[in-house]
Amino acid sequence: MSQKISSIRGMNDILPTQTPLWQWLEARVRNLLQGYGYGEIRMPIVEHTELFKRSIGEVTDIVEKEMYSFDDRNGDSLTLRPEGTASCVRAAEEHGLLYNQVQRLWYAGPMFRHERPQAGRYRQFHQIGVEAFGMTGPDIDAELILMTARLWRDLGLQDKVVLELNSLGDSEDRARYRDALVGYLSQHADRLDEDSRRRLERNPLRVLDSKDAGTREVLRQAPRFDDYLGDEARQHFAELCAVLDAAGVAYRLNPALVRGLDYYGKTVFEWVTDSLGAQGTVCAGGRYDGLVSQLGGKPVPAVGFAMGIERLILLLEQGRPELPEAADLYLVSTVPPTASLVLAEQLRDMLPGVRIQSHCGGGSIKSQMKKADKSGARWALIVGEDELASGEISLKPLRGGGDQERIVRTDLAERLAALMKL
Repeated sequence: MSQKISSIRGMNDILPTQTPLWQWLEARVRNLLQGYGYGEIRMPIVEHTELFKRSIGEVTDIVEKEMYSFDDRNGDSLTLRPEGTASCVRAAEEHGLLYNQVQRLWYAGPMFRHERPQAGRYRQFHQIGVEAFGMTGPDIDAELILMTARLWRDLGLQDKVVLELNSLGDSEDRARYRDALVGYLSQHADRLDEDSRRRLERNPLRVLDSKDAGTREVLRQAPRFDDYLGDEARQHFAELCAVLDAAGVAYRLNPALVRGLDYYGKTVFEWVTDSLGAQGTVCAGGRYDGLVSQLGGKPVPAVGFAMGIERLILLLEQGRPELPEAADLYLVSTVPPTASLVLAEQLRDMLPGVRIQSHCGGGSIKSQMKKADKSGARWALIVGEDELASGEISLKPLRGGGDQERIVRTDLAERLAALMKL
């Protein structure tokens, strides 16, 4: 017997018992984004490796350790996308959607990073991302945060997440802070972990992302980013906070919040939770005004965020919402399929949107009724020889009690419509 082939570690199947909750979540996010005027864009899963090196930054864990990169048959270096922003910028720039235009875009799909798999963090994971282009003010930053706050309320997660905010200033602000940070960390280089010592020379802001306990202790006394913000960045951040205050969105300032990608500047934010253990970020983003020009386009202001679907699913499962049944009707039949399947098709024509599952494969009425009950349907429609001869259909409630009744076939659609309040 051949050896069975299993899935790749950290790349998981999502089974039919799990997908209803995914669909429920995705539908609510989609409806929310459409309600705010955001249009969907779909990008390829594979991009040129250079796209992520130039956008994310070569001295980052993602590029150095986590990307799935390979050479194709033409010798080009390609990468399974580890995040969506760079791909979205590339696509929008390539198709002329950015310069002197305002765009509100969103996307959804799998991302790939070679990390140690753990709950809510996998090597193939799924994100929904939002990117807004062409707007410089803090109002669009605020809109994105207000939109996510509304989503948490819609999902019933508002008590499980906390908003953290910071400003990384503009490029001049970051240069001043960089010099101060390097000066401080150089005095304590012997106490830094190996990755942080290497990054101290090439990308010192990444040291702020270190999870090493010794390095975190050194950072406790490090210069604070907000002491190096210029007037413009301070005003931008103050106006953002004023909108959130007026809208009643609570937040906490986190001066150590820098995000793990090089392209951010000014506003950065994360929605975090303590309900998932150490990996507690469920949604994060910020402003990246320099990324479009960094990737070869003309300068375009931009801001966005991404949310992790797996982590949101874990939160939702802690207080699982009531989901619709798999089917409204389960058609049980002991007559030839020319009668039962035709009946199902006629009902679908007369009752658009009603979910009808027909039993296939034969079996006794008793065994079919067991499968009808297991399907989660609300009612069973029973077509036997007696019903076929009399021109009637039996309707049996499977949920919530009630008596079985026989309905004249010509009246069936009207009766079902009344029961379902269609």
